[in-house]
Amino acid sequence: MAQDSRLSSFWDMRYQQDVTPWESKQLPPDFSRLVQALIPDKKTVLVPGCGAAYEIDFLRQQGLSVSAIDFSEEAVFRARQHLGVHADLVTRADFFSDELSGMWDWVYERAFLCALPVSSWGAYAQKMSQLVKPQGHLAGYFFLRPTLKGPPFGTSLDQLKTLFQPWFTLQSQCPVSGSLPVFSPDESWLVWQRR
Repeated sequence: MAQDSRLSSFWDMRYQQDVTPWESKQLPPDFSRLVQALIPDKKTVLVPGCGAAYEIDFLRQQGLSVSAIDFSEEAVFRARQHLGVHADLVTRADFFSDELSGMWDWVYERAFLCALPVSSWGAYAQKMSQLVKPQGHLAGYFFLRPTLKGPPFGTSLDQLKTLFQPWFTLQSQCPVSGSLPVFSPDESWLVWQRR
């Protein structure tokens, strides 16, 4: 099995073999409550590394214009299957490429940063600064357990503050319940505001 999580084949193989401990196959338990503070002033949301896309339908039903991407063909296939008539909300794209452009009110993070090798995190932060509108938000679930091996590659709040410092300010942090075993008990809901 390929071990480089920067490659789409790494994720394709995991979906094909049903080795997807990051997929809950349902909306995260706290999700609808946590997003309520964000939704009133948001019109657009991007979901990078969307996987099977369980949050997308909920976000669409809240009146948000949702764009979702994944670079795994298998993940995109599953997401489109799950979304049915709304399958066109999901596109196969590489987050780091020029093909992903535009700005969103909110970029939703869920098991995307921790899927990337630490060597990619600087590029992740810089790309987020290009995708989140000024005064917009990068918000979602962050895996706060520093790890040497992964994925998932965990981090600390201090490391995130250093990573995002040029562009984002931490607005709020909230512990979450019902995390998947691979992340429990070290997941937090973090809201970063774009300067």
